[in-house]
Amino acid sequence: MLKFVDIPLKKPNKISVSQRKQDFSEIYVNFAKEKAEEQASRCSQCGVPFCQVHCPLHNNIPDWLKLTAENRLEEAHELSSSTNNMPEICGRICPQDRLCEGNCVIETSGHGTVTIGSVEKYINDFAWDNGWIKNIEVEKESSLSIGIIGSGPAGLAAAEQLRIKGYQITIYDRYDRPGGLLIYGIPNFKLDKQIVNRRTKRLLQSGINFKLNCEIGSTISFDEIKEKHDAILIATGVYKPRTINLNNKNFSNVVPALEYLIASNKKGLKDRVPKFDDGHLNSFKKNVLVIGGGDTAMDCVRTAVRQGAESVTCLYRRDKKNMPGSLQEVENAIEEGINFEWLTLPTEYIGNGKIDKTKIVRMQLGSPDESGRRKSEPIIGSENIIETDLIIEALGFEPENIPNLFNKDDLVVTNWGTIKIDFKTMMTSIDGVFAAGDIVRGASLVVWGIKDGRDAAENIHQYLLNKSKDLMFEKRVD
Repeated sequence: MLKFVDIPLKKPNKISVSQRKQDFSEIYVNFAKEKAEEQASRCSQCGVPFCQVHCPLHNNIPDWLKLTAENRLEEAHELSSSTNNMPEICGRICPQDRLCEGNCVIETSGHGTVTIGSVEKYINDFAWDNGWIKNIEVEKESSLSIGIIGSGPAGLAAAEQLRIKGYQITIYDRYDRPGGLLIYGIPNFKLDKQIVNRRTKRLLQSGINFKLNCEIGSTISFDEIKEKHDAILIATGVYKPRTINLNNKNFSNVVPALEYLIASNKKGLKDRVPKFDDGHLNSFKKNVLVIGGGDTAMDCVRTAVRQGAESVTCLYRRDKKNMPGSLQEVENAIEEGINFEWLTLPTEYIGNGKIDKTKIVRMQLGSPDESGRRKSEPIIGSENIIETDLIIEALGFEPENIPNLFNKDDLVVTNWGTIKIDFKTMMTSIDGVFAAGDIVRGASLVVWGIKDGRDAAENIHQYLLNKSKDLMFEKRVD
């Protein structure tokens, strides 16, 4: 270890820009075994590992880097997966530059960060390839059951943790495939869908039931689910798109980011997508304008390039330094030819039936707002016009009206529409009903969803233990 002085930072190679723009394949080449060991050996083995401190899951990063450097890959995988239900997924899509790698001590000392995410991806892909990841072996089955609404990161993580303890688990999801935004929200060039599918397949083969195409409130009532189960976890995520309120004429070629990404991902999964085929949700040969500066906006601009857009422009009202998404994703987008208009705000959508022009204004950063970020303010007289064939609004997500959807007026929400919980127990205002993930904290990262799901699982387990002191477990009968 401690080889960071002699061995320079080396990230996995990327597919050439010209090649990766032709399809939706993942753009990073996996480390070779020797290179993974070499890069892991750069870790300084800090007494206080800030990488671990700044990881929402508090992964034992220095320990599994050391094991990787010593070619003890099975142990490295076991340690990595002991705190993370989806380490190879987080290795691909976590914004490491803002979390573990961004707080690496040798990065701040000027030697270049340890490539934590790439090593995490490598050791866990290696584990899958070598058959080290098995189905869950339940030691003692329980007759108690738990219903989980939502099959995104929080729901899947909670399901796995509770299944390990022997509970009977049923996951309800509105979509036709499990995985939530992992399947339909994140493009293949960041996360190949087979990576998600093998995780959900493992849960299915481990005895977890999935009820798909199941909309709570219409397909089945919330009360019916509550009657079936001893506890409920709401992990629906947040799907309602924020808008900029400029589409007053209801132009058909102004679309929300998630609708656009879902169409693209469904097409990649060989589904029939009429709105893609008729061009409504397709960027082919269009001048595309994406509004927003987060990871979803980066997913949209990079998807549009791969769909053969004539031009792709991203508008963001602040500067590059203040973009909320991963800086690595921004750099990938710049490499792929996306035009970024920093400090720019759309002010009017112009057209007849369809938008064909967008009026914009240049912005400047003023005094800090209540969050500490400098406010963006328009520069008088800086208006301009951009030719536009398709606008994708990627302005973030808000909670749907869950009490209304579930017909549960006694389910209390916050002023922001997120579900209100007791943060000590993660229970909602309804006894035996818990909530976790984005529907509680607002739109956030996959890694936080996994963390919340794991915490919810432990709280549900404690609730059921306290409720049934005489909990009887039966030995599993094969």
